[in-house]
Amino acid sequence: MKDLLELNRAAWTKEVREGNIWTKPVSPEVIADARRGKWSLLLTPTKPVPASWYPPTIACGGKVLCLASGGGQQGPVLAAAGADVTVIDNCPAQLESDRLVAEREGLSIRLELGDMRDLGRFDDESFDLVFHPVSNCFVDTVLPVWRESYRVLRPGGVLLAGFVNPLVYIFDMDEWDNNASLSVKHSIPYSDLRDLPPDVVERRIAEEEAMEFGHSLDDQIGGQIAAGFVIAGFYEDNSGGDLLDRYINTFIATKAVKL
Repeated sequence: MKDLLELNRAAWTKEVREGNIWTKPVSPEVIADARRGKWSLLLTPTKPVPASWYPPTIACGGKVLCLASGGGQQGPVLAAAGADVTVIDNCPAQLESDRLVAEREGLSIRLELGDMRDLGRFDDESFDLVFHPVSNCFVDTVLPVWRESYRVLRPGGVLLAGFVNPLVYIFDMDEWDNNASLSVKHSIPYSDLRDLPPDVVERRIAEEEAMEFGHSLDDQIGGQIAAGFVIAGFYEDNSGGDLLDRYINTFIATKAVKL
């Protein structure tokens, strides 16, 4: 079997080809607004991040790491708003979207291909903000993401993270996809590679579908605290259309501060 990073790189390359909403570069109008100080971003599917969550240094060259955040969206907006931006992502096609926007708009953005769990190329205390939208469901362990984010942030730096409520993964996803009634089938932590039948895994790999993982809230929130962060903000969001939206919010965003 291919390495997990390689599998999900292929899956997100396919998503770029097929025009997934999270792979579409922002428009010139969005960049123009950001240059005038009118901008907002998403960590989760529908609810904008509160403006008060961002460090005040953003507009005057503050250093930002967009973590697993390629796609020509968050990185270019933050750069246009005045930040010194680095984007790291596992998918070259996603980084290409950032490059295209930067070239089109005359923005300077550092692009890095890599694993969100390994930020060893960056020095300690290098950034004022780590912006990490929903993406850690595509790695099998999340604790290194929090530890590395803490290491590369300066004292007073902020980690803004979005992630999936793990209850999503307890259900039979075939029923989910068919818009049927849902039945509980899996436990948390969840792994596509471990918990799905081998033939289903093989089919999904052949069809270049991403492998996902449902991390416990102990790892998602407790893991940030264990890494040294103080949780200073929290909100929930919905998916914008999934079956569970009428019952519960299935996405979470946190603001964590390195004191």
